[in-house]
Amino acid sequence: MIKSELRSNLLPVIKGESAFVSNPQGLRLWTERFGEPADPVVLLVMGTSAQAIGWPDELVAALVGGGRQVIRFDHRDTGQSDCVDFAVAPYSLNDMARDALSVLDGHQVAAAHIAGASLGGAIGQYLAVHYPDRVRTLTAIMTSPLGYQAGPAWARALAGEPPEPGDLPAPSPEFLGHIAAMASSPPGTPEERLRASVETWRILNGTARPFDATAARRNVEESAARARNLRAADQHDLAARQMTAERQAPLSRITAPTLVIHGTADPLLPLANGAALAALIPGARFQKVPGMGHGFFSPGIPAHLARLILNHTRPQP
Repeated sequence: MIKSELRSNLLPVIKGESAFVSNPQGLRLWTERFGEPADPVVLLVMGTSAQAIGWPDELVAALVGGGRQVIRFDHRDTGQSDCVDFAVAPYSLNDMARDALSVLDGHQVAAAHIAGASLGGAIGQYLAVHYPDRVRTLTAIMTSPLGYQAGPAWARALAGEPPEPGDLPAPSPEFLGHIAAMASSPPGTPEERLRASVETWRILNGTARPFDATAARRNVEESAARARNLRAADQHDLAARQMTAERQAPLSRITAPTLVIHGTADPLLPLANGAALAALIPGARFQKVPGMGHGFFSPGIPAHLARLILNHTRPQP
């Protein structure tokens, strides 16, 4: 494994080793591994429709520099991993969680520190509930409880109706308006899709902290360039809507030390989502990040999250 280096302008140059692993059904998943073989492993699990490169190099470099191995991977239907025909072979978050186990198996890792963002945080919860022996610690970032069905609250918000008692907050009106506008008039050309994606990240960043549009555009361009089938990633939304019995298992069963990280300005999953999650997991620590939205494209956020993960995954006396 190769440690990170630094450019003269202090931006990280990350060099990892990429490899494909296969799940039990023969689906190939692209992975990338960094760090020294003797160091404990942090498995980074991305969110809906996002590729492995959604984890910023700055964050990966800081984790490796702090004495962690890092594995990040492309979910099925994203990046270099295999794509499926959802109509023929539908899948759920359960299957995506088992893909994450296949990544660990492919790298011969018995147990890892799991850090997941957004849908990746739900996958981390699933692993911690159903495969506790594979999870050393859990870090759940900008996510909500595994068994919460957000669809009805979203539908009421889109219809301008008040929330039901017990609903977690719906996304911000600006975000809901943006996705409604894109649904009614989808971007047609590659350049239009690129601009729309960057605008999505701008809205998700919120207004409390600066938005690095250059980094967001670079990520969108790189993601488009390396995707086998860019549209296949939309199937993650279909998978996430499947509310299976396994997803409704009580989070009180989680025994792994858990850190819940949530931004105070998250437009997609407002802060109450993270607070609700932390309250359901015994002993979980809830870490608010002032001004953070739903994404990593604000200067200083990747390094700050890396410090929190390093602290949470440090060896216990």
